[in-house]
Amino acid sequence: MIRHYWSALFILVITLVQTSCTAQENANYTFKKGDPNGIGKWYMGREIAYVMGFQGINWLERSEREKEEQTSLLIKNMDIQPDDAIADIGAGSGYHVFRMAPLASEGVIYAVDVQAEMLQAIKEKQQQQDVPNIQRIKGAEQNPNLPANSVDKILMVDVYHEFNFPKEMLQSIRAALKTDGKVYLIEYRMEDPEVPIKTIHKMTEQQGVKEFKANGFELVENIDNLPWQHCMVFRKE
Repeated sequence: MIRHYWSALFILVITLVQTSCTAQENANYTFKKGDPNGIGKWYMGREIAYVMGFQGINWLERSEREKEEQTSLLIKNMDIQPDDAIADIGAGSGYHVFRMAPLASEGVIYAVDVQAEMLQAIKEKQQQQDVPNIQRIKGAEQNPNLPANSVDKILMVDVYHEFNFPKEMLQSIRAALKTDGKVYLIEYRMEDPEVPIKTIHKMTEQQGVKEFKANGFELVENIDNLPWQHCMVFRKE
């Protein structure tokens, strides 16, 4: 009898917790059909896109990427200092990670990704090239799992629009950022119809500012020197 009582109580508690979490999610997000490449979940008027799987790793490492995106110019925009602690959230195969690591030679690059296959690819390349200042972190959907007040700069390249929980991620990112730290949000420009990317994988400056401002950030500048992408720089408000 006692065993049945505690079992029933446990089930009730779990149900209440799940109900509370669902209610909180519904308060932050709406759910409706939209783009075929979207997940049907919307945040502040923007539909969230499906995450690109590790199967697309060759596209991330394509030889023409520098020409198309001018990654070297993006890295220059970040003004990386030798002792910087930088987090690449949604690091993928480490395309940007390995370009930043030599510049932050006395610091650390946190390579954060939710896919174990991506982190494994970074590990193998790190071992081949003997790059000691890269730390791989398995992120979660609502938290990049970075230490609090630990990073000078956070880079997110064409990944923020795929976060299933953008609000929660921005709150976690804010906690990980140092007081004077900056976030570099790189997204394909929605304003430019000539950018050859599916619409759901683009973002306007207005939308980016709206979402970041709602979570305690302010836009410092949008560096307008990349061929296809915004380079929006945010700091804590």
